[in-house]
Formats: sequence, structure tokens, C-alpha cells
Amino acid sequence: MTGFTGFSDSAQTMSLVAFSAVATITLLLCVMTGPDRDDLDEFYTGYGSLSPMGNGLAIAGDYISAATVLGTGGVIALCGYDGIVLALSTTLSLMLMMFLLAEPLRNAGRFTMGDALARRTPGRCVRVTACAVTIAALLPLMLVQLAGTGQLLAFILGFSNESLKTGCVIGLGALMISYAAIGGMKGTALIQIVKIVMLLGSGALVALLILHRFDWDPGALFGAAARQSGAGEAFLHSGLQFAGGTSPRLDMITSELTIVVGGACLPHITMRMYTASSARQVRRSMSWAVSSVAVFVLVITVVGVGATALIGRTTIAQADPQGNTAYLLGSRAAFGPDVSTAETFLFTTVTTAIFLTLLASVAGMILACANSLAHDVFAGRVREMSARREMTLARFSALAIGTPTILLATLVQHRSLQPLVTLSFCLGASAIAPALVYSLFWRRYTRSGLICTLIGGSLTVLLLMPGTNLVSGSPISAFPDADFNWFPFTTTGIVSVPAGFLFGWLGTVSSGRGKAEEQRRQYEAVEGWILAGAVRRGS
Repeated sequence: MTGFTGFSDSAQTMSLVAFSAVATITLLLCVMTGPDRDDLDEFYTGYGSLSPMGNGLAIAGDYISAATVLGTGGVIALCGYDGIVLALSTTLSLMLMMFLLAEPLRNAGRFTMGDALARRTPGRCVRVTACAVTIAALLPLMLVQLAGTGQLLAFILGFSNESLKTGCVIGLGALMISYAAIGGMKGTALIQIVKIVMLLGSGALVALLILHRFDWDPGALFGAAARQSGAGEAFLHSGLQFAGGTSPRLDMITSELTIVVGGACLPHITMRMYTASSARQVRRSMSWAVSSVAVFVLVITVVGVGATALIGRTTIAQADPQGNTAYLLGSRAAFGPDVSTAETFLFTTVTTAIFLTLLASVAGMILACANSLAHDVFAGRVREMSARREMTLARFSALAIGTPTILLATLVQHRSLQPLVTLSFCLGASAIAPALVYSLFWRRYTRSGLICTLIGGSLTVLLLMPGTNLVSGSPISAFPDADFNWFPFTTTGIVSVPAGFLFGWLGTVSSGRGKAEEQRRQYEAVEGWILAGAVRRGS
């Protein structure tokens, strides 16, 4: 019997065995490489022991989440040009991080984003607010990846039982908590490296197979995709994704702005900056990360467009209205009707890489939230907390973050998850990015300005997001039967990003000239440290 993937039962069995083997091996890796003594630097940063290439691959692994692989691949397959621009925007976001924020972040921080923000404006309120925004920004992304686990395994393995889907969510969620709690930064980094190597390797082979089917002519590939898309030449031009909106071109610009500004500022990415042992290493690590993400953008473009060219947009939309299975369908279609044993093995590698992407992405996000909760909130309450106690708190924090996430994921798994992805990026662009830019580069920035940035930017996003067409008012929204769509854009960025910067400016101005001058003097004392690493952060 053939399942949804078009493969035989034996191929599905091979995938299940591969999933089990990968889960076992990666958990063993975490146990072997996790901190074996009470050392906070080892748990939070892995002692910066990874090479620039290894650290760069780990950053790319954290950055390329399952939402990127499945969601962006789907947009490319269904909307063509708009999806390709979306994929390129993710690369541009990481490049901005590389050139603008990576080194100052590494110099200013130690373990968490709260460290970097509190370097200039110390205080418990700063750390608690930073922790709250960290969890608010990453929780939606964790829900998306966990909730999609059941659907993904159902699609690959050919089962449709709802209890099995829920069981997959719970089981894999428990595994991800274990990765974060046992492995710490070094353990999760090794999983990210294995994941990105498998994802790029298998994806590149599939992309080459697709190009081979079109005689290595990209023009023929895109032409076939346009014919099979049902939209003709519109598939190759901007506007298809946002065609139903009132201002499609402006909506597209707003979405790209949100991704470029917010994508690389999310806390599970910024925490990787602290694993570099020097400013030179963080530059080299980011070079590897950007290169890896750029290669993946090429791969996902070919596979997504190839899926449309080979099986058609209608088939992709029938499998999933948002196209989340397009990457798998494109990989399957690359082999043609007759599949050899080698091709079956390659497809198994592709599915295993996506499965590992789900595991690694959520593990990294749980670790970022747990580190912030333990280090910024709990450890901040005690003047001299022992390393053993803080590490224990970090591990329990992983459990405290992961358990509610699993329960929420089982509740939202049958709804459209795109609003949650957008919410995370909007919070990154509207609250975290302005706070980091101001903290690292504006001399007069005050504590009040920082709190206003984080809270004001977040509240603006949370107030506007329910009014977007992703939440209601369309067949593919989270609540398709309701219509309270009053905000005419897909993302909130056009309003919330300027609002985040404005709140920070207003908060600083309202602090008074004396406070601003005091902050300027404090900043000048550490400016060489933050911008050029002139003083070691441990001094």
C-alpha cells in the first residue's frame, strides 16, 4: 500500500526507523557533550569551544527552522516570485546581523539578551522585561514547530489518527526539553550542526535532480512552474501572495521589512553570539552562517519551484492549503514515477533532515527561554547564587517552558499557524531590534527608554495582530469562520517597527536631560568595549 508520499510501506518503515535512530543518536550526543560539572560558562556558552565553521553552522541551524523549510518552501511553490523574495529576505536579515550587531552583542553580553541590555542600564526590571519579551517572541515559533510535528509525521508515514498526531507532539516535545536541559549550549549546537549538514546535503542533491529533469535550464524550470501554477506569468512577478489585499505592493514591502529587521534579532539567534571566544571568531562564524543560509535559499527555491513545475499548484494546495508539504512533494517528484532504492534512501534522508530540523529548532528556542528565565529572573533575585544552583534552575526552567508549550501545541495543531510565525517576527522587529540598536549605539539611551521600547513595541504588535487577515477574514486564516479583520496588512511591521523606535525615543526624552547625560557618560566609559572589544568582558 502506498501512503501520502507516494512511497511503499517499506519506504515509510525506513523513514520511521531513521527517525528513531536520529532521535536516539542526538540524545546520546547531548548526554556525552553536555556539561559534566557545575560550570555556567560551559552550560550557557560551551566555553566557546566550537571552531568558527562549527559555530557558524550552529547559527545557521538555529536560523533555519522548520517554519522556514516548510513555510517558505510552501510560499515559493504557491506564489513564486513573492516566496523567493521572502527567502532572500531571511538571508538579508542575517547579513544585517553580521555587519551591524554581531560583534557589539558578543562584546556587551555574556549569556543572554538580558545581559547585553543590562550592561548599560542595570536593574532587575530590565532583566525581567527582557525575559518576558524573549518568551513572548519565541513561544509562538515553538508552538508552530511542535504543532506541525503531528501533521508532518502523518504526511510522511501515512497515518491519519488524531491521537497518534497528538502523541507525536507530546513525545517529541519531551525529547526537545531533554536536549535543552541535558546538552546545554554545546549539546544543542552539535545537533544544529548535524541538522544543517543533512538538510543542505540532501536538499542540494534533490535540487540537482530537479534541474537535471529540466536539462539544467533554470529558464525551462521557471517556465514550466508558471504554466503549472494556474497564474501564468503572474507567478514570476510580485504581488501574487498579497493579491487579495487592499494594497498588495505595500503589504509585500511591510512583510519583507518585518522579516529583514526581526528575523536575526530573535533571542535564540542572538544567544549564539556569546559562544564565540573573540570578535574575530564571531565575524568568521557569521560568514559561515550567512554562506550556509544563502546556499539553502538556492536549494529551497529550486525545490519549491520544482514542486510546482512537476506536480502543479493545485496538487500542492490540496495536500496543504498553505503549501507546508511542498518541500517534501518537490523532493518526491524529483525522482519521477519509478523510484530506485538509492532514491528511496535519499528521500528518507530528506524527511529525516526535516524531522531533525523540528527537533533542533525547538530545542534551541527552549534553551534560549530557559537561560533567560534562570539567569535574568531567578539568579537576579539572589546576590550570590552558586553555579550549581543556577544550572539546576536552568534545567528546571527548560521543563517549565517546555511543558506549557507542549500543551498549547496540542490545542492549536488544527488551526492555521501562520499568524504565530508572523507574531514572532513582528515582536523581533518591533521590540527586540529597536532595543538592541538603541542599547548598543545610542549614547543617551536610558532605562526608561529601554523599558518603553520593549513594552511599547510588544503591545503595539499584540494590539494590531488580531486585526490582520491572517487571524480572520479569509479561508486560510486561523479563524476562517469569523471576520474581525480591520488592519489592512498581513504583518504589523509598517506601524509597530516605527512605534518601537518611537517609544524608545519618547522614554529617553521623558527621562530628562540629566538622566540622559548620565547615560551618555556611562556609555562612553564602555564604548570601546562594546563596539570594538577593547576590554575583555570578563574584566
